[in-house]
Amino acid sequence: NTWGSRRFERSRSAKPRSYHTRLSADAMTYGVSNIAPSLGAGASKDMIDLRSDTMTRPTPSMMQALAELTRDDMGDDVYGEDPTINELQRVVCELTGKEAALFVPSGTMGNLASVLSHCGRGQELLLGDESHIFHYEAGGVSALGGVSMYPLPTLDNGEIPLEAMEEAHSNRPDDQHAAPIGCIALENTHNRKGGRVLSLEYMRSVRDWAVERGYPVHLDGARAFNAAAALGVPIKDVMDLVTSATFCLSKGLGAPVGSVIVGPAAFVKRAHRLRKMLGGGLRQGGVLAAMGLVALREVPPLLAKDHSNAKAFAKAIANIDGVVVDMYAVDSNIVILRLTAMAPPRAEVVKRLQDNGVLVCAFKDGIRAVWHLDVNSEQVPLAAEALRKAVSN
Repeated sequence: NTWGSRRFERSRSAKPRSYHTRLSADAMTYGVSNIAPSLGAGASKDMIDLRSDTMTRPTPSMMQALAELTRDDMGDDVYGEDPTINELQRVVCELTGKEAALFVPSGTMGNLASVLSHCGRGQELLLGDESHIFHYEAGGVSALGGVSMYPLPTLDNGEIPLEAMEEAHSNRPDDQHAAPIGCIALENTHNRKGGRVLSLEYMRSVRDWAVERGYPVHLDGARAFNAAAALGVPIKDVMDLVTSATFCLSKGLGAPVGSVIVGPAAFVKRAHRLRKMLGGGLRQGGVLAAMGLVALREVPPLLAKDHSNAKAFAKAIANIDGVVVDMYAVDSNIVILRLTAMAPPRAEVVKRLQDNGVLVCAFKDGIRAVWHLDVNSEQVPLAAEALRKAVSN
């Protein structure tokens, strides 16, 4: 095909336009702050990368599972015929105790499809004012679903006070001026609160409050397996306390791609249709699900080590002049530290850390360090020492 060949040559010789380059130049932000710029494909694998637990690369056993996948292990998932995705969804139902499960490409899509499955246009989603859905999911529930978000105050431990929920609810049933509530959303662990873990007692109180008033409860459980590990309970104990949930395979669990929605069968059927509408229908998606199955089988017992490393790091930096960290607020794998006036400007500290082999991201009014499968306990003192050097004037 001459035209096709010429088009290929033109595209190869054309000046490349890199979205990532533009974002870095424009000071890409997470929260209200500049984050460390993307290092690109040539980034050194020797860096201690604490920017996020999404930075994990597939484990050798995940790559082995992918290599051993046969044609018979794959099919068209839009037709429901990919046996590996079907097996992943079966295993998830078994682990969580939920009636049905649905593999989706991302956590954002999972939360969006879940909220729109619970809420109709013109209804309201009650959620925390520090929640991931409110801050980092592009307003999708409103833009695409016509669902308004009612942000409620979030306590330092990630909880939304029941009193705030009751106040939001109190006039809704009979007030024609107010949007009816369609769903309550919780987040566990809580990202913007530094990985804080909601207690089972608190989740149970929200569940009971919502059931009494006829509202479903959705859990943004991107790191729900971290929550279960921190609480020392099976993931089923967390999932029992919500109507539906989304959890990520690609964060603490270390798989490269994917999240899973769980809930009642009728709810998941609605979410399945929404997944298609949102462009999330996969064909031979078993190539992703195979690694997700390994993540579910092998990684949950390892999460406690990530939490231990995070706590050790917080302890190691607690006495550094110019650094403030609350060691007792480190519930899981996330550490949020803040700089005092004694330290250099935050952007300079992030840059110095990068120069010393440690990647972090500026986050809200501090710096976030996330411990995960690709970093180990031997790197804790190295990262702490790099921070000590970075904040010295």
